[in-house]
Amino acid sequence: MNLNHTRRRISLALLSSLLLTAPVWAQPTWPAKPIRLVVNFAPGGAADVIARALGPQLSQALQQPVIIDNKPGAGGNLGSGEVAKSPNDGYTLLMSSGGAITINPLIYSNMGFNPEKDLVSVAAVSRVLVFLEANPSLPVTNVQEFIAYARANPGKLSFGSPGQGSSPHLAGEMLKRMAKIDATHVPYKGAGPALTDVLGGQLQFWFDPGPGLKHVKDGKLKLLAVGSSKRSPMFPEVPTLAEAGLAGFDADSLFGIYAPAGTPPAVVTRLHAEINKALQLPAVTDAIKLLGAEPAPMSREEFSERHVREPERFGGLVKDLGLKVD
Repeated sequence: MNLNHTRRRISLALLSSLLLTAPVWAQPTWPAKPIRLVVNFAPGGAADVIARALGPQLSQALQQPVIIDNKPGAGGNLGSGEVAKSPNDGYTLLMSSGGAITINPLIYSNMGFNPEKDLVSVAAVSRVLVFLEANPSLPVTNVQEFIAYARANPGKLSFGSPGQGSSPHLAGEMLKRMAKIDATHVPYKGAGPALTDVLGGQLQFWFDPGPGLKHVKDGKLKLLAVGSSKRSPMFPEVPTLAEAGLAGFDADSLFGIYAPAGTPPAVVTRLHAEINKALQLPAVTDAIKLLGAEPAPMSREEFSERHVREPERFGGLVKDLGLKVD
C-alpha cells in the first residue's frame, strides 16, 4: 500500500467520522425553546401561585420562556399523567402537591400512569401548611367552639378541598375522626374554586393551603387553627390543632417539580440547581410566605426520601377511611 493510498483512506475515515458526528454537534444546547410547566390544579391554588412566582425566575436563569399551563382534574392526575406521557426532553415539567404523587396511588384504582416509574423528582419547592378556616356566618371563634357546633349539627357542615387525597382533604378527614364530628367533603379541581365557595357560604369550612389567608386579613374568613406541626410565623397567635386538643395533628404537604422519566440527568441536575437558587430570591420566597408556606430547598435524595415517607404517614388513614376512586 503506497503513501497516497493510505492518506486517502485516512481522509475518507475522517470524513465519515465528521458526517456521523455532525448531527450531534448540530443539536442545540438545552434549553433551546420555551419550557412548559404544567400545574395539575386550577388557577388560584398553592401550586399555581408558587409556579407563577417561580416561572419568571427560571425563565431568566435559563434564558427561555417558562409557560404555566393549568391542567386540573382527578385530584391532580390529569396534569400529572400528561407530563408523564410527554417527551422526556426537558421541555415539559410538572408542578404538583406531594399528595398527588404519593397519596393518589393509594386512592385511585387507575391513574393512567405510574408516578414512581413514569416521573422523576426534580426539586422540592415548598412545605405547604394547611389552615382551618370557617365562613364568618359560622357562630364560632375557636376550635373548641367549632367542634361543639359541629357535634350539635351532625351532617350539616360541608368542607371543600382541591381533590380526593389532597392534604386539605386528608386534614378534613383527620379532623372528623379525631374530633368525632360529621361533615360532608366536597372535592374541587383546585384550591381556588373551593375557596370561592367557602367565601360564598356554600361551604362552611375548609383546610386552606394558603390562598385564603389574604381573606382572613380582610375579615372574610375566620382562621381557627393551623393544621400542621407548628404555628405559622404569619399568625403566631393562632394555635395548632394539636395545641387545641387534637394531639399529633399534622397534615402539611411538600410541593415540588417533576419531569418525565428518562429526562437527561444533566437537564434534571441543571433544573434542580436553578430551582434551588430561585428559592433564595425574594420574589419567590415572598410569594411562598404569603401562602403561609415555607421554601423547602433540599437535595434530590432528601426529596425522594419524603416520597417514601408520605404513604407511610397517611396510608393508615386512607385505608381506615376506605378512600377509593375507581
